[in-house]
Amino acid sequence: MGFESLAKLLIVFGIVLVLVGGLLLFIGKIPFLGRLPGDIYIQKGNFSFYFPLTTSLLISLLLTLLFTLLGRR
Repeated sequence: MGFESLAKLLIVFGIVLVLVGGLLLFIGKIPFLGRLPGDIYIQKGNFSFYFPLTTSLLISLLLTLLFTLLGRR
C-alpha cells in the first residue's frame, strides 16, 4: 500500500464530503422537511427540545430504498 492508494482514498473522501455538503445545503431548502407530523417539539420557558422522528424515519426509508436499488447489479 503506497502513497498512490492513499492519495486516491483521500480524493474519494474529499468528493464524498463535497457531495454531502451540497446535499445538506439542498435539504435546507425543502420547506416541509423537518416539520412533519410526528416530529417531536417541546418548548417550556427557556428550554426547547426538537427531535425529528418522522423526518428521520422518512430519510432512513428513502436511503434504504436507494441503496437497495443501487446494490442490485
